[in-house]
Formats: sequence, structure tokens, C-alpha cells
Amino acid sequence: MAPARPAPGAAEPAGSGLTSGTAGLCCRRKLSGQIIALGRRGKAPQGGNPPTAAKKGPNQMSRPPEQAPEHAPEQATVLVAGAGPAGLIAALILARAGVRVRVFEAAEALPTDLRASTFHPPTLDMLDRLGLADALVAEGLKAPAYQFRDRRTGEVATFDMACLAGVTSFPFRLQCEQFKLTRHAAAALAAEPLAELNFGHAAKGVRQDADSVTLELAGPDGAIEATGDYLIGADGASSVVRQALGIAFEGFTYPEQWVVASTPVDFAALLPDLAPVSYTADPDEWFVLLRTVDLWRVLIPVPDDADREVTLSDAFLQEKLQGIAPRDEPYPIVHRTIYRVHQRVADRYRVGRAAIAGDAAHINNPLGGMGMNGGIHDAVNLAGKLVAILKEGADAEALLEHYSTQRKAIAEEYVLAHTHQNKQAIAETDPAKRAATLARMKEIAATPELLLAHVRKGAMLDAVAKSMAVIPEPA
Repeated sequence: MAPARPAPGAAEPAGSGLTSGTAGLCCRRKLSGQIIALGRRGKAPQGGNPPTAAKKGPNQMSRPPEQAPEHAPEQATVLVAGAGPAGLIAALILARAGVRVRVFEAAEALPTDLRASTFHPPTLDMLDRLGLADALVAEGLKAPAYQFRDRRTGEVATFDMACLAGVTSFPFRLQCEQFKLTRHAAAALAAEPLAELNFGHAAKGVRQDADSVTLELAGPDGAIEATGDYLIGADGASSVVRQALGIAFEGFTYPEQWVVASTPVDFAALLPDLAPVSYTADPDEWFVLLRTVDLWRVLIPVPDDADREVTLSDAFLQEKLQGIAPRDEPYPIVHRTIYRVHQRVADRYRVGRAAIAGDAAHINNPLGGMGMNGGIHDAVNLAGKLVAILKEGADAEALLEHYSTQRKAIAEEYVLAHTHQNKQAIAETDPAKRAATLARMKEIAATPELLLAHVRKGAMLDAVAKSMAVIPEPA
């Protein structure tokens, strides 16, 4: 029997007050027309030299400060750059714990394009505690198993995730587009009196001192600033926050481009015994098939110098899809994209009062579906530590440094390593090595104790068990 699922929600938020001062932002959802100056609390963390402010361009003008209501109580505040999964989940946890949180997103609205689409069991457990999992499960597709296949021999190893029953409330992979999570998380955040979500505000720089951190922004009406106690940079792989903090983003880029085509054609009706998620090895052209509620997504590699227009043409994609599963009619293609894939991790996850999370901290290939999940795990971890700092008086330096070493290690030793191993296995050119890999996988799939260990690792349960403690263990 699965363990009991915790009731959604969290503690009631504390009262929301404003303090007078300088450097604020015009809020779009509420508190319209006010410039909010944020309270400053907490022991000043060290963790490196705070960066200086980026110089303003000739067309950028700072807004004059406005006075907030007099005698308003001091309110601890966390700033969040980026309204993706990591930023919104961190913000929701903070707001429900009674911490004022202000989210700034460069785009004018939440994106609805097809990005990550796999939610692993421990991620669903975390989202369930926030009251978000049920809606995602209702809108997604449960994948009870995944496969590793050989294109040349037709051999298959199927990994049944039912072995996780009793370990998690969600013994499956959920195939559900990322934008559905951000939509639900943003709606939940809108109901929190201590939260703001501001669109059309792009991060441009960061500066900080011993008492506060300031996020420089380009808003709809020009250059503005927001100041708070702590900053979470969840602004994606090209993170302005990471760059402003002087954090290196080391790693490599794969020597090919990756193409995704999405079609409503049911590959399970064309390929026998096909699981909703399958990785097919081939020395010349490996591929991945991944099912969502409405579509099958097909991922294939193309040469580094492949022409974008030709590669995304109907003729090219039809040839590739027909090569995977021939059919009499052409494949309808509702979405297509080509991109380069990187394996990179930040050399540290925080500087002073600012920390990074999600794609701002690590990016990896999609083989295993670990990028978005790892970002959500970052957010849950970091938000928990900030709550402990701001609401319980925990040592800021110790907890933020623990976050940096803890989550960086799991990105390097687990997420990047595991996804790269998946890439090496699926693209193996040596027939003997490919055969040995498949034989080993079939043995694992047929041996209960080996299967459980393998599925736990692939489902990120081991990574979560190793790297999610909010308070460091005593030495």
C-alpha cells in the first residue's frame, strides 16, 4: 500500500506590511501604483564578494522612490527572477510560510510551448504537498513503464515502475507538459496575499550589501529596482542573475543538433509492445518516443552542420518518422523544433544573499527527464532553507552554503552523470557493447531487487534521498 499522502497546503501566512524607503516596483496584480520598499532581515551571509551594479544605459532611468504607508511593520522579502517551474514553486512555498515574495518574469505571459514533459515520482510527492499534483495527474498521462530498445535487433528491456508502490504515492512517470504546472502554480500563487507575480520585467543586474540584495530590472516603463532580503535566480539557462553574480557555467555542448517532432499518430498501434516512454539505441540514428495525452514526441539527432530549414521541412521529418514506423498516410506534424544540447553546471549556487536554481544552475540532455525535476527539487530545498532562515532564525551562511554544495553535488554526480550515461548507451556504435548493455538491462528488468534499485535511480528517488535535507547533518 502506498504511504498516506499529506494534506495539501501549508501554514497560514503572516500579516503583510510595507516599510518606507527606496527602490521599489510598481505591482501589476495588486498594490497598483505603489512603490514598495522591502524590509531587511537576517544575518548577513558571506559566500563571496557581492557584485557591483551594472551600469545603466543612456535610455535607462531609475524611478523616484515613493513613500509606503507610515508605521507599516517590517516584512521579510524574497525576490525571484523567473516564473518557470523552479521560480514559481519556490515562491509558493515561501508565501505559504508567511514570507513576502515578489516574482519577476521577463515574458509578457507564461509560455505554452512544448518544453519538459516528464514528472518523476518524488517530484509529484513534493507537488502533492502543495496541492498541485492531482490537477497535473488529471491532465497528464500515467506512464507505468519505460523501455530501452535496440533498433537493429528488435530486443526490448521493459522497466515496470509498479515496484515503487509503497515507496511513493505516485509509482509512475507522469507525462504532462511543463506549462500545465506553471499555469496551476501561478494560479495558486495569485491566491496568496504575500505574493506578487509581475510579467514584462526582465532582470538586468544584481547588487547586494551586508543587509539586502537588489535586483535591477527593465520593466514596461523603464529601468526599476526591487530590493529584498534574499534573491532566487531562476531565470533560465542564460540567467542574468548567474552572470551578474560572476558564477561560471562550465560543461560542454553535444556535437550534434537534436530535433523534436510531435504528432497525434499513435506509435503504440504501429510498434508492438511499445511503452509510453522508450529509448531506442542505434549506431547511426537513435531515437526517443515519448507519449503525452494528445501527442507522441519523437526525438532524433542530426549532424552539427545540418541546415535548420531543411531539417524542419515536411520532407525530412516524414522520411524520419516513416523510417521509425512506416504507415500509408503521411504523419501530421503539429510541432517541430531543433536545438543544441548542453551538459553544464554552475561552479557554485550562491553568492552572498543571492542563490540560483533550476536551469540557471544546471542544464542537461533530456534523456531521462531530469532537468525540470531537478530544478523543482532545487526550489523546494532552497525555499525550505529560506523559510528556516527568515522565520526560525537559522544561520543563513550555513544553510545557503549547504544548499550550494548539496545541490551542486547532486547535479554533477547524479543528474549530469545519469543523463550522459543514457546518451552514451543509446548512441553506442560498437555492436558487442550495445548487445552487452541490452543483455544487462534485460537482466535488471527480470530481477526484482535489481529492478527496484534501477527504477529508484531513474525516478530520482535516490537523488532526493541524498540531497534534500534542509538542515545539515551534525558533523
